[in-house]
Amino acid sequence: MPNHIHPTASIGTRTDVGFNAVILENAVIGEGCRIGHGVVIHPDTVIGRGVRIDDNAVVGKSPMRSSLSAMTQQRKLDPCVIGDGCILGSMAVVYRGCRIGRGVMVADFASIREDVEIGELTIVGRGVAVENKVKIGRKCKLETGSYITALSGIEDGCFVAPEVTFTNDNFVGRTAERFKFHKGVTLRRGARVGANSTILPRLTVGADALVAAGSLVRRNVPARKIVAGAPAKIWRDVPKEQLLDNQ
Repeated sequence: MPNHIHPTASIGTRTDVGFNAVILENAVIGEGCRIGHGVVIHPDTVIGRGVRIDDNAVVGKSPMRSSLSAMTQQRKLDPCVIGDGCILGSMAVVYRGCRIGRGVMVADFASIREDVEIGELTIVGRGVAVENKVKIGRKCKLETGSYITALSGIEDGCFVAPEVTFTNDNFVGRTAERFKFHKGVTLRRGARVGANSTILPRLTVGADALVAAGSLVRRNVPARKIVAGAPAKIWRDVPKEQLLDNQ
């Protein structure tokens, strides 16, 4: 089937575009990119050099807002920017207002909302959901099915295992007062969170701390400590050989 490439779009040399791709107004695609079949690139999107975008991915999508939406705002967003050497998997959706650094991989079925910044060389795994107003550092790993709620922050070198859940609303959707206290989770540099853990709103996991698999975190986690259980309690120190600076 034919492609639709808007006359105002700019496509660099040595860039291949698959069948049935849609590239809309003022999109800019750098040199040496691979754009898969059925990819949709929305207006004003900027894609760096050597980027691979797999089949049916959507880049630069505008957010939707329901009458009941708590966090989504109707406003003009900056263009989506994808750095050099990134990989976006099949069916990945990256919203307008998102900035993705050099060499980031966004795997199949992942979703990255508006007002998100992701540092270079980070991996966003299969089916990961990153909600709006999140900042993620460089060289992080967010593994399959993890959920990063809005208003969260993840510093450099953090590891988030499969099916981890961050939360941001202690009022669980009730009362207007909740809007004063909306805040997600903060992971300090080198923090790690084991599979199927849940971290409650407004909490911080300290630098190089480790949350064991299956934990329910209800209090801040001190730096370089291992916590485990439901509720999570301090177990022992993180071994020195596991600290980020010793890797």
